[in-house]
Amino acid sequence: MINKEVSPEGYLKFRQFLEKQCGIVLGENKQYLVRSRLASLLYKYSYSSADELINVVVRGHDRGLLQSVIDAMTTNETLWFRDNYPFDLLVKDLLPDLAKTNRNIKIWSAACSSGQEPYSIAMAILEFQRQRPGILRGGVDIVATDLSSEMLSKCELGVYDELSLARGLSPQRRQTFFQQHEMGRMQIKPEVRRMVTFKSFNLLSSYAALGRFDIVFCRNVLIYFSADVKQRILQQIAGQLQPKGVLFLGASESISSASDTYSMVKCQPGLYYQKR
Repeated sequence: MINKEVSPEGYLKFRQFLEKQCGIVLGENKQYLVRSRLASLLYKYSYSSADELINVVVRGHDRGLLQSVIDAMTTNETLWFRDNYPFDLLVKDLLPDLAKTNRNIKIWSAACSSGQEPYSIAMAILEFQRQRPGILRGGVDIVATDLSSEMLSKCELGVYDELSLARGLSPQRRQTFFQQHEMGRMQIKPEVRRMVTFKSFNLLSSYAALGRFDIVFCRNVLIYFSADVKQRILQQIAGQLQPKGVLFLGASESISSASDTYSMVKCQPGLYYQKR
């Protein structure tokens, strides 16, 4: 019989491991989360208990198991056009200004999860271009990154079920940007998928190879990190932003200790942070 319960010792060990590997900080009483996320892996890898699986993954000898555990713990489903205002500001304020430079515009969607954010950005840009043909002469590149390699593979396919499509996607956008797929699911059309490049990336790694960006979406992910790691990530993002580049955070997130690096720009509605 498989024991899915996580002992206090196993939970402490796993918390320390996860923070070191991903920067994610679990609270004192999140055993239920670890139990639910790792349950399917006990059957997949034939372990008799959660503690046994944790001991193996912490030792680091099984790379396949390590990646599966990270995928399980970092996968979070999100919404289409989440909070709305970042996409409205992108179209109404940011893109018109950037278009005046006549150069290639680069946008980074960090911790893109199941792909709704970068594809929402792409759809907003396509709508903008259709309203103002020829305005983005230098083109737009969207880079989307996530730690979960399994999730990135799904993102590249761009296939979503009815439950996912119902979360924030208007019927008009569904009709315009999606096509029928098998088993009642829908797939993002090629013109949208071509706009996004998906890459595996750990926010604790070096950012040097990513290049420079005009706009970064790093939303609803910093809440999982400690204050020190959060500050380091914000500083590293600033290093990849063009002068006066823009950072969007989640509605409940702030720049906190990195206020010397960014200026807050309040809008009606919403806000963003601009590199000083």
